[in-house]
Amino acid sequence: MRKMKQVVDCLRNGGLVIYPTDTVYGLGCDIFNKDAVEKICRIKGVKVDKMNFSFICNDLSHISDYTTSVDNPTYKLMKACLPGPFTFILKANNSIPKLFKNNKKTVGIRVPDNNIARMIVTELGNPIITTSVHHEDDIIDYITDPNAIYERYENLVDIVIDGGMGGYHPSTIIDCSGDEPIILREGIGNIDDYLK
Repeated sequence: MRKMKQVVDCLRNGGLVIYPTDTVYGLGCDIFNKDAVEKICRIKGVKVDKMNFSFICNDLSHISDYTTSVDNPTYKLMKACLPGPFTFILKANNSIPKLFKNNKKTVGIRVPDNNIARMIVTELGNPIITTSVHHEDDIIDYITDPNAIYERYENLVDIVIDGGMGGYHPSTIIDCSGDEPIILREGIGNIDDYLK
């Protein structure tokens, strides 16, 4: 628990943390810390308004804090899939930090099946943003070894959490902001199992 407090204190003070999920390792910060979000954008080499962030949540109880009303079929789908390797794109409401309000007016919601990621959010008291930790290799998309992640990012982030070997495949992204769910990215999660 002492180490978890250290992680949460770091996030509250505007720090950047790399942590395990049920797919690939994620790079994140407190969604309410503008400077920390901008630091992540610099690391990723993109402008804040062009960045596609998702929020890591502990469960579905917070989705109404950041999204407009979710219809019953979408909520049932999310409830069946989460926690799990899925990211759901939903219409954002006015409560999301101004930093994330781009032309799309949407937000990605992720509840990973990983106790470390969910415990961070629970202890922090609000979601963290997440973006995948990519490899610079043309063949391998993601860095899976926490030691290699540390070597690559030790001067860019404040904490790297060793959660064992990460995965090679990202989450499946489902856009639920329209009338029908649309798969934007095929990842490790198989949504067909839940759409029947």
